[in-house]
Amino acid sequence: MKSWDAIIIGGGIIGLSLAIALRKQGLQVLILERGEPGREASHAAAGMLVGSGGEIAVGLRVLAKESARIYPEFVHELEDESGMRVDLRDQGTILISGSREFPEAAEEISSEKLLALEPGLAVAGRGRPTLHKHISDDITAAYLSERSVDPRALVGAAIKAAHHREVDISSGSEAKGLLVAEHRVSGVQTERALYSAPVVVNCAGAWAGCIGPRRFPVRPVKGQMLAVVGGPQLKHVVRAKDVYLVPRSDGRVVIGSTLEEAGYDKHTEVNVIHRLLHAAVEVLPSLAKARIHDDWAGLRPGTPDELPILGETEVKGYFLATGHFRDGILLAPITAQVMSDVILGKASGYDLASFSPARFVK
Repeated sequence: MKSWDAIIIGGGIIGLSLAIALRKQGLQVLILERGEPGREASHAAAGMLVGSGGEIAVGLRVLAKESARIYPEFVHELEDESGMRVDLRDQGTILISGSREFPEAAEEISSEKLLALEPGLAVAGRGRPTLHKHISDDITAAYLSERSVDPRALVGAAIKAAHHREVDISSGSEAKGLLVAEHRVSGVQTERALYSAPVVVNCAGAWAGCIGPRRFPVRPVKGQMLAVVGGPQLKHVVRAKDVYLVPRSDGRVVIGSTLEEAGYDKHTEVNVIHRLLHAAVEVLPSLAKARIHDDWAGLRPGTPDELPILGETEVKGYFLATGHFRDGILLAPITAQVMSDVILGKASGYDLASFSPARFVK
């Protein structure tokens, strides 16, 4: 039976990035993906690279900030090794709030500045630019210098880069359990075969908690989204209370999203999609002229404390890198970096204690 140095369960952006990082260190790596690589949460994500502020859990902010910082290098390497273009945009984000609760790094802006940045968010009124009628006088805007990325282009490049690095990928291989002997992992069992390796990393996202014998509290959190075309040429990401809008360089605008405890249901609901579209039109009125290109639902991997699970379990050689919730795209480069160090017994340079799998072991 062929063996590898490491098996990664899950072919989303976290698993792909980690596989590439381990290959750089000379390990022979196999990815086992239950479906098609990159077609679950990574495919469904909006791609906002929010490196700071209230959207990021306090305990996660150090890793998030560093991951946002190294993202251009991460993308450049994937583009170089894949020959594909990844749509990394650095035009920044406009935040709209009724409470002036903006991240420290955000710059509060006037309606005149808002009009200059995104004319579609403002209209003429009484001889001067004013905020759109749905954005009242007590609602303010701010600009935040952050990036966004097209997750589907990112994952496509990561898959090609992994092949370029000679990472083995087995699609349609759902992990049913671990092979364990004397408290040490020795491989993975699927419906079709046994795969041997002294290191196994669970990067299975929303399905990470389904893999025995030790099950961790990772659950799916559903998010419904849509994309429109034929509307305004939005330059910036726009985030408001009930909706966000993320432009793509090909003219699409992604609109999202919901947070639903719905198990593994990935169906979209017409009324929910229309509600999101209506909320987007209230922020950007000219979207009323756009047409829906597609809609979808993704399953984010959530944990009880909303922090990822990173580190080795009580089973020697068995690691987890999952539970990234809404931040898997953002945290892919830093997760690959710290987890490759942990797996190889190197100092990661970060305090990972709050992310340890041990916090869920009673």
